[in-house]
Amino acid sequence: MTAVDLPAVPRVLIAEADPWSRDLLKQVLLNVRCDARLDVCADGQHAATLLGEKTYDLILADWELPGVDGLSLLRSVRQKRRSLPFILLSSRNDSASVREALPLAPTAYLTRPLNMESLTQRLQDLLLNEGESVYCEIPPLAPGMILPAFLERRREVCDGAPLRVDVKAAVQRSLGPEGLDLKQLEGQVHSDPQVTAVLIAAANSAGYHGTPVQTLSEALHKLVPGQSMNLILGLALKHNVVLGDPGLVAYAERHWQLSQDSADYARRLARMLELDHERCYSACILHRLGDLALLRCLEDWRQGGGALDDEAIGESLDAFGAAYGSALRTRWRLPLELRQLIAGIYSLEGGVYSREALVVNLAVQMARLTEHEGLEELAGSKTARLLKVGLSELTRVRKT
Repeated sequence: MTAVDLPAVPRVLIAEADPWSRDLLKQVLLNVRCDARLDVCADGQHAATLLGEKTYDLILADWELPGVDGLSLLRSVRQKRRSLPFILLSSRNDSASVREALPLAPTAYLTRPLNMESLTQRLQDLLLNEGESVYCEIPPLAPGMILPAFLERRREVCDGAPLRVDVKAAVQRSLGPEGLDLKQLEGQVHSDPQVTAVLIAAANSAGYHGTPVQTLSEALHKLVPGQSMNLILGLALKHNVVLGDPGLVAYAERHWQLSQDSADYARRLARMLELDHERCYSACILHRLGDLALLRCLEDWRQGGGALDDEAIGESLDAFGAAYGSALRTRWRLPLELRQLIAGIYSLEGGVYSREALVVNLAVQMARLTEHEGLEELAGSKTARLLKVGLSELTRVRKT
């Protein structure tokens, strides 16, 4: 495909089994051509069916697709359209694999972890004329749409929370002569609920096996450094990851601070009691993910032309915040053990609960106290009594 025969609006097929890699490819592509007609699938048979039904201008496919693999798809495409751009992705970087693929003339053979700059440049070369850029207007709200109905529709498809940290700067600061310093990167992004949730979810996806990952540190070490970096940088490509409305920003700051204070208290309490402090930190930093995701959807509502004031924001959070959090944690398949720990923050009624659940519950209660409120009542609470934590211990945790 050359500049003279570029389609007005390209149709692109992405075939990738891993959901987080699939989403990353989608975001990179839409960042180049936001108007692209995009079909996305998770297995080779589905991709083959789509190829039989539609005519595409570009294909990105993973060699390791289940069912019909990406190399077989490339072979089938080359039998019909020798010049159709086809980018083959693979974790195989050995010379034998390269020699096997080259006779089928892939437009590019890219190995994982992907070089995102290189991929972006190739997509620009294939989908844009020289010097061209594409601007996509934000679609207006449907006529008659009301805010509760809008939020109800968005609950199952929302893309998570806005970003608290500048992920590009965080990655840049973590790059050294020997590559990405994971400890440094963790220190840069550990306060961001969206980054934490995405990396934990990605580390527990179908491509990874073993003990469930429940903390940011575990996720960074399970994912290869390049994959972690790509996922983090990919978040910056998404729509409305930075809130623009001052009212929404103010609410987000309060939720971020509550999450951070809760997480810090949970870590100190857990260390004091010789419990899993990183897991407790993780649960608390994530417990407001749904509220933050809702705020991001309210930004979409505002940009689509919807009215928004402080009262509407507060009512929306009360009505939908918890449901958004539950939907996200389930859809992203965060480990059940972590979801149960987060649930302990909100309710300890009935049943048997772990000491970690008591810790996170007590930590959030501490974080909700104002600086003028004392700890005496909290020290006498059921949670503190079950943990055998008194006023002196809570005072020490608060002052640490």
